[in-house]
Amino acid sequence: MKLIEHFVNGKIIPGSSDRKGKVFNPATGEQESEVRLASKSDLDQAVEAAKKAFETWSAKPPLQRARIIFKFKELIEKNSDELTKLIVSEHGKVFEDARGSLTRGLEVVEFACGIPHLLKGEYSENVGTNVDSWSMRQPLGVVAGITPFNFPAMVPMWMFPIAIACGNTFILKPSEKDPSCPLRLAELLSEAGLPEGVFNVVNGDKEAVDAILENKDIKAVSFVGSTPIAKYIYENSAKNEKRVQALGGAKNHLVVMPDCDLDGAVNGLMGAAYGSAGERCMAQSVAVAVGDIGDELVSRLSKKAEALKVGPGMDKTSEMGPLVTKEHLEKVKSYVDLGVEEGAKLVVDGRNLKLQGYENG
Repeated sequence: MKLIEHFVNGKIIPGSSDRKGKVFNPATGEQESEVRLASKSDLDQAVEAAKKAFETWSAKPPLQRARIIFKFKELIEKNSDELTKLIVSEHGKVFEDARGSLTRGLEVVEFACGIPHLLKGEYSENVGTNVDSWSMRQPLGVVAGITPFNFPAMVPMWMFPIAIACGNTFILKPSEKDPSCPLRLAELLSEAGLPEGVFNVVNGDKEAVDAILENKDIKAVSFVGSTPIAKYIYENSAKNEKRVQALGGAKNHLVVMPDCDLDGAVNGLMGAAYGSAGERCMAQSVAVAVGDIGDELVSRLSKKAEALKVGPGMDKTSEMGPLVTKEHLEKVKSYVDLGVEEGAKLVVDGRNLKLQGYENG
């Protein structure tokens, strides 16, 4: 079985830990590979590589760093089908959803291409008597990103393109549920000309996260994930004197006004609720109907939900793919069960849906 390793100092390397995680194809439910879960020593090795690379990378003119980002952008576009398939095969979202998420990440890469202009400082003359003021933007050093399973390309690309364009070096700890796409992005960065050690991918679980939070050479941490873990990341990063941004979980409410275009509202609700199988912070979990349109809204929504084509992500006709793991499926089913127990009227029941040929998915 394929073993997914770490990417450190410009190449794939085996980790020192014997611990491994299982990586599944959500559509079939079959385990397709294993991923090495990093130890503290694995993480520290990546930090040492990044720390050494920072010495020369941070001294490069922003224009030279931008040229590599431009090449990286070109390589993402050239390899977009491959990257999209990697997302689908390990996360499960349908092909167009996966491609769209890659495009959203690419937009940040495009923004980073403008880093020579973005890094301009400011000068103000005579802000006080015989006092002038300068502002300069300088890289911090080694920084880290801890990213979730639901967007294995987009969320990492919210973080590392800007960080490395600014002259920092980067440690990415992606989700162990779908690690292949971040590793491929690392390879494309190397192909674009990024020096060894500037961008590193360390796969792992809480042990790797704690090693990031405790390592004194990591100057800043960015996180996207659940709210309890966001609090944990924030508290422990701050305790270890790191800069930190921690984005916790979210869901959204939609208010449906009585004078709205009801068909438009229903279509918007369907896309928001079932896109990416609902596994995203922009998912619509509650619709509040204003006035006397509630029954009609539910009627139209139920017809759309019943007609929704659920299937494997690589089937271009599928409108909703599988959840990422059986554990996540059971969690979502438990929410529906609880609603029924508490007296909610279940209008469309998909808890026991099975597709021929994908019974274990």
